[in-house]
Amino acid sequence: MTLGALLLTAVPLTAAPLAAAPAAARPAAAATPVTIAYAQLTRTWELVLANGDVMKVPEALAVAPADAVNPGAQAPFLISGDGRHFFYFRKSDELFVERTLDGKERVVSRAIQAYAIDEEWPLVSDDGSYVITTTSAPGTGVFVDLRKGKTLSKPGGTDMWSFAGFSPDSKRLLLEGDRVTVFDRGLRARSRLKTRLSPMALANDYRTAAVPVGTWPKYRKMRMLDLRTGRAGGTVTVRLPRGQYIDDLDFDQAGRVVVRSKTKTGVAIYRVSKTTGKATLLRTITRPDARVWVLPGDSTYEPWTEKTSKSSG
Repeated sequence: MTLGALLLTAVPLTAAPLAAAPAAARPAAAATPVTIAYAQLTRTWELVLANGDVMKVPEALAVAPADAVNPGAQAPFLISGDGRHFFYFRKSDELFVERTLDGKERVVSRAIQAYAIDEEWPLVSDDGSYVITTTSAPGTGVFVDLRKGKTLSKPGGTDMWSFAGFSPDSKRLLLEGDRVTVFDRGLRARSRLKTRLSPMALANDYRTAAVPVGTWPKYRKMRMLDLRTGRAGGTVTVRLPRGQYIDDLDFDQAGRVVVRSKTKTGVAIYRVSKTTGKATLLRTITRPDARVWVLPGDSTYEPWTEKTSKSSG
């Protein structure tokens, strides 16, 4: 997850669905493209845009179909971290598709089907151009480069890969197996490191990784790891408010650490000093009154998506 659409200024929402303006009324060029603030599931999936408009997505599955492995399980609906792409299983053929606000559906891969909802979990790069799946079995599932329209073969070396994250520029993938390995988009290994640490995020220098320290889900500390030398920095306590924890740890485009943390009313986003742990609040987002909601950069489940927000203390 990077900042992307999450740092846009919130405005009051309108209830009207998104509609194209008449040609004569449209400006010659929009100064800033409209992005997605979040998605919510009410009677159907809806996109709430940064300008306050609401766009319904009735073609998106809300739950796994009756013939799926886990019928009735919540169907994934994902938004890329830049707030420009959204992904869902469509009702017509139960395939996983990608769209932009002004674009048509594009099948990600025919290997990703609604039958496997809650057995396989899709993950999306920040720019929406790369999708992988993790699975309930050991290892990873499908790797898809949407820029090239290719489904790639799994990387060799281990059948026990776990996915740690994309770099913010979406050009590298961080996977853990017998070694922590940085892959490029073609799944060619660029660096390998044998370590007992389990990094959660990769910076745009492709060598700095962030590692949460403590016991999940109550992480309050972190350290930086150099994936080329194997040297780990000292443990730093992230100075979050009482009762809040590191629920999501990442880097922004400039290499600064960003933390998302569940609050009693939704989620808070902080920029955190790598050396002192000082947390600077960037934005808070209040959970809407909906069955389910999804922020840009979310995985299939995040702590703040729960309908009833409970104190983490």
